Amino acid sequence: MVRAIGLMVLGMALLAASDAFIKAATRIIPMGQTMFVLSFGGSLFFIFLALMKRIRITGPEFWARPVMMRNGFEIIGALGLVVSLATIPLATFAAIMQAAPLVTTLGAALFLREKVGWRRWSAIMVGFAGMLLVVRPFGASFTGWEMFAVLGVVGLAARDLTTRLAPQSVHSLTLSVWGFASTIPLGLVLLQVSGQSMIWDNTAAIYMIGAILVTTTGYLAVTSAMRLAPVSIVAPFRYSRLIFTTGLGMLIFGERPDLQTYLGAALVLTAGIYSFWREAQAARAHVA
Repeated sequence: MVRAIGLMVLGMALLAASDAFIKAATRIIPMGQTMFVLSFGGSLFFIFLALMKRIRITGPEFWARPVMMRNGFEIIGALGLVVSLATIPLATFAAIMQAAPLVTTLGAALFLREKVGWRRWSAIMVGFAGMLLVVRPFGASFTGWEMFAVLGVVGLAARDLTTRLAPQSVHSLTLSVWGFASTIPLGLVLLQVSGQSMIWDNTAAIYMIGAILVTTTGYLAVTSAMRLAPVSIVAPFRYSRLIFTTGLGMLIFGERPDLQTYLGAALVLTAGIYSFWREAQAARAHVA
């Protein structure tokens, strides 16, 4: 169990480093290029891993509706992720993204008809209130770019929900290959829409290599953690990413989050951990 928790925290640290690498890269090269390189490199990594484990990466299941929907939501989530990382502070991005588990719970209740009690509904509302404090849509500091982080939250939460509906015969590595590959055209579309051309820069190349390595290894660490221990034990440690990402924003980019951002992040964090705890309690009661 200790190993699982350690892997989850390590995974969150690596994914926080990915956030920082992507943000640094977008300061040099276009967002579309960043998306294209990250998607292409991640796809190659997972293809290589699947081939090493002799897991097939093609099949008729690709056209299954849940898989196609999952890939579509992956595209939406990736768009929100990259654009928000390029345009808003890391602390703001991290606080908003921590609402993803709450959005997943909401989606499971609304679309998968999973039972959610009033306590978890309350936690969802508190979490959304915290997210509003961070986004502050009616405040003078609101830029509009914050909504791309919200888009990322919705996209990734919907991706996680549709993953539950994917055929059991499809390996998780295969889904990862398809998910990463589906975002490759998005990078080219972003380049076309922005009217920018690709820029070849050695520093940006180092950042992108770093982003690909930490993103994929972080993903594997999280996957391993989820298999070693019950979800209710390791999942709350996902919120350590908030600490890592905010810290990197302060150390590398000189960000100084204000009190309202800290308060909003604290509400999202508390609501998420409580929701996980209540879910674990409900699961134990159901088994009993």
